[in-house]
Amino acid sequence: MIEIIYGFLKAFVVGGAICTIAQLFINKTKLTSGKILVYFLLAGLFLQSFGIYEYIVDFAGAGATVPISGFGYLLAEGAIKGANSGLYGAITGGLASASAGVTSAIVFGYLFALIFKTHSKN
Repeated sequence: MIEIIYGFLKAFVVGGAICTIAQLFINKTKLTSGKILVYFLLAGLFLQSFGIYEYIVDFAGAGATVPISGFGYLLAEGAIKGANSGLYGAITGGLASASAGVTSAIVFGYLFALIFKTHSKN
């Protein structure tokens, strides 16, 4: 039971730290949200290309894989594994490793768009 709570605590601290850094960028810079997302994705990709982000994932689990930097990590990991089978594998490896997450985002987004009615803010 203590191990489970410790795992949750690690995920909360690391995920919270990543989100805090993003919030600081939003509050203290004039960067748009889209640019910040791209920078975090590239940070995860860059850190994994040197094998650093994998240690963060091993330590924090979902606290490191759920934020957008975890998506960059997933793309880099897939591309590195796919590179073992050649150039085509390096190109498609990242997409193959992220396909389940992207597919579920599209399917659930479509389902919720059917269920809920959108409206503009006043």
